Amino acid sequence: MNECKVAVLVGSLRQDSYNRRLARAVEKLAPKELKFEHVRIDDLPLYTQDFDADYPPNAQRLKRDIESSQALLFVTPEYNRSVPGVLKNAIDIASRPWGKNSFPGKPGAVIGASIGAIGTAIAQHHLRSSLAYLDIPTLGQPEVYLHFHDDIIAADGTISNDSTRKFLQAFVDAYVKWVERFVR
Repeated sequence: MNECKVAVLVGSLRQDSYNRRLARAVEKLAPKELKFEHVRIDDLPLYTQDFDADYPPNAQRLKRDIESSQALLFVTPEYNRSVPGVLKNAIDIASRPWGKNSFPGKPGAVIGASIGAIGTAIAQHHLRSSLAYLDIPTLGQPEVYLHFHDDIIAADGTISNDSTRKFLQAFVDAYVKWVERFVR
């Protein structure tokens, strides 16, 4: 595979986010050809159709960051059995105005971590529904609903648990094959 830019959207703003740790762990397991770039979403205004005539500079930056990527990785926590508002807002901004969706055709994947027993299963289900509508072909298997414990992934993405490393490596291997189907 040639070099491939992957836009990473982490749906948590928390400084020591479990999902940011998960994203870093995936990056460490991936081949060097995948270049992961975290897309900034913490400074975005709430989407309103009023933007459609003249997008604010930070919303324009978001759209450029998505458009310049070849693949997508969504890493989401689960808030109240759904996707965090900050992530949904970023998706709404990047997919608008009508006819100027920044996402279509880019291969994507959805993963997430939570301290809850079912990880982020319901949030991922909701997110996949939105991504399907936006024409983002999304990897179906393996699913990553990581039940997070503070000692399995360090802040820098180092995985200390062998079974977690093997599980995430299987995801990364499948994601690489998925991206290769779309990016030549």
